[in-house]
Amino acid sequence: MSHDRSLTHSIHEDVFMRSVMVEASARRPRRFLVVSSTATPARSTAARPAAVPARRTRLFELPEMRWAATALVLFLAGLAVQVLSGPEWSWWTLYLACYVTGGWEPGLAGLRALREKTLDVDLLMVVAAIGAAALGQVMDGGLLIVIFATSGALEALATARTEDSVRGLLDLAPDTATRLSPEGDEQTVKAADLQVGDVVLVRPGERIAADGAVLSGAGEVDQATITGEPLPVDKTAGDEVFAGTLNGTGSLRVRVDRRAEDSVVARIAALVEEASQTKAKTQLFIEKVEQRYSIGMVTATIALFVIPLLLGEALQDSLLRAMTFMIVASPCAVVLATMPPLLAAIANAGRHGVLVKSAVVMEQLGATTRVAFDKTGTLTRGTPELAEIHVLPGTGITEDELLRLAAAAEHPSEHPLAAAIVRAARARGLDLPIADEFSARPGRGVSARVDDRFLQVGSPAAFLSTSDDAAGVVDVLQEQGHTAVVVLCEHRPIGVLGITDQIRPEAAPAVAAVTRLTGTAPVLLTGDNAATATRIAGRVGIIDVRAGLLPDDKVIAVRDLETDGARVTMIGDGINDAPALAAAHTGIAMGGAGSDLSLQTADVVVVRDELTTIPAVIALSRRARRVVTANLIIAAVFITGLVLWDLIGTLPLPLGVAGHEGSTVIVGLNGLRLLRRAAWRRATRVGATPGSR
Repeated sequence: MSHDRSLTHSIHEDVFMRSVMVEASARRPRRFLVVSSTATPARSTAARPAAVPARRTRLFELPEMRWAATALVLFLAGLAVQVLSGPEWSWWTLYLACYVTGGWEPGLAGLRALREKTLDVDLLMVVAAIGAAALGQVMDGGLLIVIFATSGALEALATARTEDSVRGLLDLAPDTATRLSPEGDEQTVKAADLQVGDVVLVRPGERIAADGAVLSGAGEVDQATITGEPLPVDKTAGDEVFAGTLNGTGSLRVRVDRRAEDSVVARIAALVEEASQTKAKTQLFIEKVEQRYSIGMVTATIALFVIPLLLGEALQDSLLRAMTFMIVASPCAVVLATMPPLLAAIANAGRHGVLVKSAVVMEQLGATTRVAFDKTGTLTRGTPELAEIHVLPGTGITEDELLRLAAAAEHPSEHPLAAAIVRAARARGLDLPIADEFSARPGRGVSARVDDRFLQVGSPAAFLSTSDDAAGVVDVLQEQGHTAVVVLCEHRPIGVLGITDQIRPEAAPAVAAVTRLTGTAPVLLTGDNAATATRIAGRVGIIDVRAGLLPDDKVIAVRDLETDGARVTMIGDGINDAPALAAAHTGIAMGGAGSDLSLQTADVVVVRDELTTIPAVIALSRRARRVVTANLIIAAVFITGLVLWDLIGTLPLPLGVAGHEGSTVIVGLNGLRLLRRAAWRRATRVGATPGSR
């Protein structure tokens, strides 16, 4: 069986894209800060400190990678000796050694699959390589072996990296905790040894060791890794906290309510693994066609060789007819009918900042019937910004003066809300005076003396009574989904600031595009509160809002949608989105700010964080599916015609080879049209055009 250059190019494209995906993930900087129980307090200016500790399987730790590398070296050595006109026995020996090192593992796996009455594609490639050697084309067979061994090794590496991330997720929770005895004595114990009812002390900058409830103390806990909330949440007595979340500036006494293996972060890891195993059973439709076709082709080739022999035909004639049949009926044309369009679409999407991890995923994208969006870091940037300034009546100051005073008081603070206020003041070009006597109280706010005036900036619950004039303004802001920050001068309220998350400017067009493309309205799945989620959804054009969801709730929501018949594409960025990304028909991660686990779990990574590329890649996938269908028709016509010629008449072997190669070239070139930049521009227009489907 000859191995045409189009097939070689397409498989190299697959290997290239896989390597790009793996290396891009490996280079991604870690955004999360892991703090041990003895760490100093972490700066909280980053809205999301997050998470998965870096665990990386090295390339040559995997046996598949070692065997593939050995096969490649032997192949290149054999090719060099052959090109330099070395002795024939020497390059044959090197090629055959390449066959053994690169082909024994898929060959053995294929033989085991035969015991289960399944014909493995890799086994067919090994047989094809041996057939090529039998016909004197040992170099073509060696190339087949190297390409498929390398592709298998990269798949094994990608799987290992995903497993690394799942294991690393459990490292979010610290190894040790400070347990308090009833007498108040401190004891350092393993987090895994904590029992329900134990009381632990969580100091500033430490990660919480177990799910539980705050008994006393106050602090700001960054729980973005669990709930996806962009801002630290004030925690006081009675509030629930989660293992692996980061305590900010206050000390907490926490009662343990769940053992380590039952914590939310442990359940996230379990859900990712479970959902990934479920998805692995999904097969591309064309793979089923190839399975049945390959079995039929092999059976027919054997019959075409054996039956004429039993009827008295000469061995040479029978072998020639069977070999010709094997060539013209070879599934190469069928394989090329499917791979080049999908791989070309993958390469084209990659050039535009969208990494699709496999051909199966590219096919699945086109089947999307409904899209589910996460909020924080997906529709929004996950960075707080000042949205509104309300000066209270009778204060005699302007908005700029109110903002200048508040920013000056907040300037020494490390809180994300303080940073948003300071950024807004600098954006207006305001000069900030020096703040004296600065003091920060966790869960309440800050106080400082600015321009000889005593200022307080912080939580309305800490500084206001229900009778204050500012209380009404606070209620309005909170109903709109804003975080309200009150400003007091000499203990008298002078204004209220409304802070919100930044919506991506392309969010609304992207939502409109996927709505037109799928014909169904998207859904918002978020761990944030209902008021904020509804406000954000309204601004981007989403009606179906499901708020207050923990990671397992998002999985349930995705499965409910799919139970109703939808093929859901989930789009998210955080660790809390990883289970839903794995459970969905297709998972897309926003790569610019995405967590390591979400990037590993997702099927697609939007590297440049451009939401408008999502409807474009879905449209490109749908076009690739149409090209696959056209290619299958072309391949079927050629194969049927040549097979009938060989069975009914006498098909010359050179003509059979020419027909077979011609069909592969045609379908290959047809698929590679999707590599053109015009294909992406067309996909972008399809996603943006009203009425397009």
